[in-house]
Amino acid sequence: MDALKTLETKIRDRSCTYGVIGLGYVGLPLAVAFAQRGVKVIGFDVDASKIAALAAGRSYIPDVPAAEVATEVKAGRFTATTDFGRLGDCDVISICVPTPLSKSRDPDVSFVAAATESVVRTLRPGQLVVLESTTYPGMTEEFLRPPMEKTGLVVGRDVGLAFSPERVDPGNAKYGIKNTPKVVGGVGARSTKLSADFYRIAVETVVEVSSAAAAEMAKLLENTFRSVNIALVNEVAIMCDRLGLDVREVVGAAATKPFGFMAFQAGPGTGGHCIPLDPLYLSWKLRTLEYRARFVELADDVNLSMPRYVVSRVATALNEERRALKGSRVLVLGVAYKRDVDDTRESPSLEILRHLEEGGAEVAYADPYVAEVTAHGRTYKGVGTDDATLAGFDAVVVATDHRAFPWDRIAAKARLIVDSRGAVPREHVGGTLWPLSGPPVHGVAKPAPKPAGAAR
Repeated sequence: MDALKTLETKIRDRSCTYGVIGLGYVGLPLAVAFAQRGVKVIGFDVDASKIAALAAGRSYIPDVPAAEVATEVKAGRFTATTDFGRLGDCDVISICVPTPLSKSRDPDVSFVAAATESVVRTLRPGQLVVLESTTYPGMTEEFLRPPMEKTGLVVGRDVGLAFSPERVDPGNAKYGIKNTPKVVGGVGARSTKLSADFYRIAVETVVEVSSAAAAEMAKLLENTFRSVNIALVNEVAIMCDRLGLDVREVVGAAATKPFGFMAFQAGPGTGGHCIPLDPLYLSWKLRTLEYRARFVELADDVNLSMPRYVVSRVATALNEERRALKGSRVLVLGVAYKRDVDDTRESPSLEILRHLEEGGAEVAYADPYVAEVTAHGRTYKGVGTDDATLAGFDAVVVATDHRAFPWDRIAAKARLIVDSRGAVPREHVGGTLWPLSGPPVHGVAKPAPKPAGAAR
């Protein structure tokens, strides 16, 4: 009996059971999307608190409303568990676990290894395994296929194996799982077709490529493109500062060209799980092939340098106020890596906090999405942005441009602002605003500078 033929039928009539390993920003939206299309879904995670929350119909991912989770749980279409033995009940399995970098900035595939081990332990004929975690080109076939075939099952004959890169953009209200095209590449044509047919249950557009490696490379190209272009505009910001120009004005003018230019905005650096990490998977793989990915490495260097550059702007701004960075009180607005999310992974804000402290500043942060964050061996607790709090700081650094911040009031009440995101409305500035590059903007209510050591 052809087990994969049976799986094909189950996918066609949606009687298959779908297992999702890793219920974070990628896995949970995926699980709920398929449950909403009538597929029975079992979610797997090692975090018992996540499992308990989901069982109670609660969501810990902002992009997944609790009501949607509660509906699918109540209907019996979605269950979550820490019992990885139940992977044997699943016909299709997606691996959605983190792929961070090690301290030496090499790929750390330990989470994928652990997930693969769990899958192999219960592997049976008629299962399709799809890796969604970002990897280097060739990893799906090199890393997952051997242990799967050690069981005696053959990929393409008894079981399917494919790679389909996640394209989740936290906080994006326009594009989600259903309307973001899904790239799939299998280890063999049969695996490609099975995975494409499966994803079409919940995704409007599925793009098939010739191999898992091609899909892996496509994912890395997407994020390397962004990393390199962000690095370019970040370096342009430093150039503009030397030239006395505001980089946002320059980018805005260039963006009026209707062809041949795509606008990227300069900022304090890159963050999240993709942009700072994915290109380095490509760079690492190419080093094993005796090739140096120079654009990738240079972009990484530039983006990593931006938090220090922002802190240098703070020091310059304070110096113009006749103050030193050492001993000054500095409030950092936003510790999430991007606007309107609570994700602090690889956030440049955390590096800004570190560099400020190393320079002798007394630091605090405010973030409506993050009440507490641990970084660099210490735990920070967020503060508010009321008038009294703002008045207590010598400088305010805009690191994340959350829409929930009261920007008009911050502009009016903060005595000194360094804005790395272009979030502060200049027409409301009451003190002094320093953009990421170029000369400062002085407000109508700018207080007179106090000499160093003066009472505050």
